[in-house]
This record gives sequence, C-alpha cells and structure tokens, in this order.
Amino acid sequence: MLVILMDDQIVATQQVCQTCLMADRSGQPRWRHGQLGCGSPVGKLPESQQDMYECQMGFRIANIE
Repeated sequence: MLVILMDDQIVATQQVCQTCLMADRSGQPRWRHGQLGCGSPVGKLPESQQDMYECQMGFRIANIE
C-alpha cells in the first residue's frame, strides 16, 4: 500500500493524489512494476528498509505492507 509520509503522520494517497496533475486516471500515484512513475527514489525507511520516494509535488511516499 502506498502512503504519504508527513512529519509525524501517515496519510493515505487518496487524500493527496486526487488533485495531483501527475496522478493516474483514478487519482492514484503512478506506481508501475515496483517503481513510482511520478517521482524519484530518495532512499529507504530506516526502521523497515522499505523504499521511499519523493513525488513531483514534494511529498514523501513509501510502499508499506
């Protein structure tokens, strides 16, 4: 599940990506083959080693299970 990381909270992508011009037709981040198409990798989350991305709008996005 893709989530947006903000300071001390986790926000669902549906709350942010619905209005983004870079989102797909359903208002979701462009996630294909394990890569964020509307952003770039910025490293891993220290506690879980999950990949973290920064979208074109400046939000940090992580794929958590």
